[in-house]
Amino acid sequence: MKKILVFGGFGFLGHYLVHELLNRGYEVTVADIHKNEKIESKITYIKCDITSKENVENVFENKQFDVVYNLAGFANLDTAIKYPLETIQLNVIGNMHILEQCVKNNVSRFVYASSAYAMSNKGSFYGISKLASEKIVEEYLKKYSLSFTILRYGSVYSERSYDNNYIYNLVKTAVLEGEIYHNGDGNELREYIHAEDASKLSVDVIESEDFKNLHVILTGNERMKRSDLFNMVKEILNDQVEIKYKNDGYYNHYNFTPYSFEPSVSRKLSANPHIDMGQGLLECVRSVHENEK
Repeated sequence: MKKILVFGGFGFLGHYLVHELLNRGYEVTVADIHKNEKIESKITYIKCDITSKENVENVFENKQFDVVYNLAGFANLDTAIKYPLETIQLNVIGNMHILEQCVKNNVSRFVYASSAYAMSNKGSFYGISKLASEKIVEEYLKKYSLSFTILRYGSVYSERSYDNNYIYNLVKTAVLEGEIYHNGDGNELREYIHAEDASKLSVDVIESEDFKNLHVILTGNERMKRSDLFNMVKEILNDQVEIKYKNDGYYNHYNFTPYSFEPSVSRKLSANPHIDMGQGLLECVRSVHENEK
């Protein structure tokens, strides 16, 4: 049985990844600054702040892991813009603390949770931090032979309440306030993928040598305009939603999902079968009614 370590395993995507790893029979250790008592009986939990070199060293002390995932760090673009120094400390330096221990402890594969913003000229400090970390991960392969897989997540969503879950928060506002607010014209394109699908693909990559030392793009199967998403939510809620567009000069988000200019080292991976967008939205609506009203 492979031993897997997941930094940030109690976060939004980490929650789904840990469950998928357990479902496939892996022995899982979670290193996170937060606790999750609902799942702690099934995993080994170690409290860890990855900005602390000593905290990260403690996670590896007297333990051996086959694969290490890093999902820890700021994942919210606006938070990164507000706190640029903290973003670099967490997303870049924190990641390096983990890489150092992976090398020292002979980890077979390091899996880094990056973002589509690493391929874009948008994203401000968040995109910069992800691209910088990708380059550093690549350098650890060249200098220390640490094998990696970089996962560039696109627009991930689910029915779980989380500050970085765009679609859930959109549905929540639509249900509770009867309105959808959007900064832009609605023509922006996204390839939404449910967190459950993303987590399955995130485990698939460690079960094959085909994804070793590759950048893998994890997005949905179909491109959708934001305006189409808004209209779908409106239709699900029996047209009891007003859609409001505005333009206040905020241009930090990309207009369509960017792709890498390095086809030899980058591959797109899609879930099939996958959770349908309509089904996913209905689950979000149901969750809002059960937990927010």
